[in-house]
Amino acid sequence: MRAVMITVHGRVQGVGFRYALHAAAQRAGARGWVRNRRDGTVEALIAGDAATVDAVIAWAHEGPPSARVDRVDAVECGEAPPVDFEIRATA
Repeated sequence: MRAVMITVHGRVQGVGFRYALHAAAQRAGARGWVRNRRDGTVEALIAGDAATVDAVIAWAHEGPPSARVDRVDAVECGEAPPVDFEIRATA
């Protein structure tokens, strides 16, 4: 299992990004979580096989129609993901 922590920069809050990423991750079969950050970014842990993780990261580069994604930072991570994909409280 591969786990990657992503931080999405741009106009990604107030546009349904967390909910859309949650849906995309569930469709792909990923495990992990997503949350807003107080600095205006969205952060997510995405885990699964390499193809699943890559698919969710590719989706994050586009986001929902009303978002404007400027940049997605991705770092391999050793954090154990939850059993499913969660929306977490703002950090």
